[in-house]
Amino acid sequence: MRKMMNVSYGKQSIKQEDIDAVVEVLKSDWLTQGPAVSQFEEAFAKKVGAKYAVAFSNATAALHSGFKVLNKDISKKVLVTPITFAASSNCVLYESGSVEFVDIDPVTFNIDLNLVEEKLKANPNAYQGIIPVDFAGLPVDTEKLKQIADRYGLWIMEDACHAIGGGFYNSKNEFIKCGQGIYSDLTSFSFHPVKHIATGEGGMITTNNLSHYKHLMKLRSHGMEREVSLFEEATHGGWYYEMQELGYNYRMPDINAALGTTQLKRLDTNIENRNVIATKYKNFAKETNLPYQVYDEKKFLNGYHLFVIQSDRRRELYDYLKLQNIYSQVHYMPVYKHPYYQRNGFSEVSLPHAEKYYSKALSLPMYHSLTPDVQEYVIDTLKEFNNGIR
Repeated sequence: MRKMMNVSYGKQSIKQEDIDAVVEVLKSDWLTQGPAVSQFEEAFAKKVGAKYAVAFSNATAALHSGFKVLNKDISKKVLVTPITFAASSNCVLYESGSVEFVDIDPVTFNIDLNLVEEKLKANPNAYQGIIPVDFAGLPVDTEKLKQIADRYGLWIMEDACHAIGGGFYNSKNEFIKCGQGIYSDLTSFSFHPVKHIATGEGGMITTNNLSHYKHLMKLRSHGMEREVSLFEEATHGGWYYEMQELGYNYRMPDINAALGTTQLKRLDTNIENRNVIATKYKNFAKETNLPYQVYDEKKFLNGYHLFVIQSDRRRELYDYLKLQNIYSQVHYMPVYKHPYYQRNGFSEVSLPHAEKYYSKALSLPMYHSLTPDVQEYVIDTLKEFNNGIR
């Protein structure tokens, strides 16, 4: 009889250098608003190839602030995928904006760019921007999206919370990292413990636009301005600052930033490990004719935050895995199906690919410290489930 293991669908990996970095901050003079945050921001910007990075208390705060910066006309809609965490669209609603969901590609599970263009052609003046999501770690082809967006005057805020370390080769065969900002105005990231690097809670926005960078820095700290040259009144003295707009307390503490900096050093290894794990899952899926996320593997580097399969017997499989102490998850119910959205104008929305995807989707355990023996236990359990799943 096999030894039963306890397997979560995702978890953090903490090493001694992470603990040492946090302890060093705890012993310092700064627990927040100190040097560790800017050090993390600089390291992150360098890692993804962007000019600027702004750290936030979480990725939802980052998305909210990003929308405030990019928002041009609140009367115009923002296009969003329905298969994402609700924060991707909530960030628009926070500012009394409106969103419109675009169905997904049934093969990649990402927003369907052809459907995006169809909407824009049908009503070219109705939209101001788009928030594409790199679902499960697979980057959206933002080069193609940028060409579409430019034709209709749209901004792009890429939600890369699943795709730290991912990227793709563009039409010139140049590798474009998620967050590099070549085709997106802003890119958001998450450092939740189940992601590629962990800060406890935390988020980041990268950009190459200096004006956007300064605005984000102001918004995350109550809308306060401390740069003398930008004061609206003459300074009253060295203590003086101005609250110039309604901002928020969205700052990341130094404790979190120190953890992020050490975790970032292992990002490449973490991505390699996740791709090795994904390859084993894909081999099993191919053997059993099990649908999963398919893409051009020569063009895209998938960050593999998630490994999602499709099962006609999803509920049975979920329950069976749980009985074996294997904790899977579902990512996600279409956002517009949540009660809040149903009560607020989305009850008539029906996107067939998104709904079919949700009816069968199941995320298998995926984290960079998942060991071969634990993954083998997961795969063996899948094989035991009715001699394979379809």
